Amino acid sequence: MHHTKLGRTGLRVSKLCLGTMTFGLQCDVAQSHAIMDEAAAGGIDFFDAADVYPLGGGHNTAGRTEQIVGDWLRGKRHQFIVATKCVGQMGPKPWDLGMSRKHILDAIEASLKRLGTDYVDLYQLHGYDQHTPIDEALEALDTVVRSGKARYAGVSNWPAYKVARALGRSEVKNIGRIESVQPRYNLLFRSFERDLLPLCAEEAIAVIPYNPLAGGLLTGKHDRKAPPPEGSRFQLGTAGARYQARYWHDREFETIDALSQVAAAAGLNMATLAMRWVLSNPAITAPIVGASRPEQLADSLAAAEKGALPGDLKTKLDEITHGWRAVDADR
Repeated sequence: MHHTKLGRTGLRVSKLCLGTMTFGLQCDVAQSHAIMDEAAAGGIDFFDAADVYPLGGGHNTAGRTEQIVGDWLRGKRHQFIVATKCVGQMGPKPWDLGMSRKHILDAIEASLKRLGTDYVDLYQLHGYDQHTPIDEALEALDTVVRSGKARYAGVSNWPAYKVARALGRSEVKNIGRIESVQPRYNLLFRSFERDLLPLCAEEAIAVIPYNPLAGGLLTGKHDRKAPPPEGSRFQLGTAGARYQARYWHDREFETIDALSQVAAAAGLNMATLAMRWVLSNPAITAPIVGASRPEQLADSLAAAEKGALPGDLKTKLDEITHGWRAVDADR
């Protein structure tokens, strides 16, 4: 497994990041630990979580994923780069969410307790809170980093103009800046190529994209004539409807049909092809790979080993999916 710099920082992370949002609902504890074992054996030493995980759960399950990751990390914390996130609803009170100073400082303490560690390597805002001044959020993140409870700060699901504004405000106020972003990015969702990815390339911000396989649709294993299978992300608790709205449409399946022909001609399976396409973008630092079974990591590990696609093959994929650059970023 190759390692790469996290943006402009001196930190080096594995070229794949293990996403853990399936742990605690889609996957039980034993299965979750087996997935982390497999990831570690394959050289992935960068793990990403969030306080609201597991995906598809609610208030009664929030925090369970961090607990599972923390239990697995005991005795080997220094061997891994650990990232987590806050902003989502963690309780019934109106201050149990958002990016206010109160919630950020409360949330980092709770995450550290669940993870069983004194610090996380990367602490991220999981979304943008329109009700909190951006300066307040940035100052709170700066406090978290200066206190040693996180090494770096980042954001997830922020549009380019908010990231640009945050960079400007950090510079004006002489406080720590955002060092990473987590956007959705895959062959079926390319709209961030218009603004966010060029901004990150210019400002040396790490890009850690999620959904590189479009929730599993880009594996080519789903049948459009059948309903989404039980146990998949497309039927998972509170998240199933969201994933169906994102990807479960005729246009997506038609694109996958075209991509599968290219994959077959190239002698590659769909998952490896899709992941190598993401890795071929020079703005990308480390795609987040998820799994509900350990063996599902094999294709992503193979993609990381083989690296970027040959130029002509990438061009074919770009041509097939060019229209996805214009897809509404809210989908």
